[in-house]
Amino acid sequence: MGDSVTVRFTRIADGAQAPSRGSELAAGWDLRALEETVVSSGSSSKVLTGLKVAIPAGFEGQVRARSSLAAKGLILPNAPGTIDADYRGELMILLTWIGEGDSYTIPAGERIAQLVVAPVPRVEFVEVTEEELGDTERGEGGFGSTGRF
Repeated sequence: MGDSVTVRFTRIADGAQAPSRGSELAAGWDLRALEETVVSSGSSSKVLTGLKVAIPAGFEGQVRARSSLAAKGLILPNAPGTIDADYRGELMILLTWIGEGDSYTIPAGERIAQLVVAPVPRVEFVEVTEEELGDTERGEGGFGSTGRF
């Protein structure tokens, strides 16, 4: 295994549950709803976790949908969401209900998303001419241009 990364967290509400993994090799840490939340059809709701985290410098937290909820119609509209290393507010998960029915009720304690901690390299943008960008096989091919049937 590679080097481990320590992410400090705190519970800011009674009932908040620590991030947990479903298996030893799971990439994501499950985040749970702090309280029952109703997500109305076609709308988005912020679901509280009752947690704050300190993502280390040089990393980001990626919030991803849980496939079991997405299969029912509960999705993250901004997936993956990003938690920056300097954010210290409560983790809130934005969920949208696109499934059948008027709403979806998330019970308190339900696993609602996954948090993946990933490295973020230092990046410097350098402006150049279009020719200096170089050519690739794909070129300017846009949406769907790399699909092969």
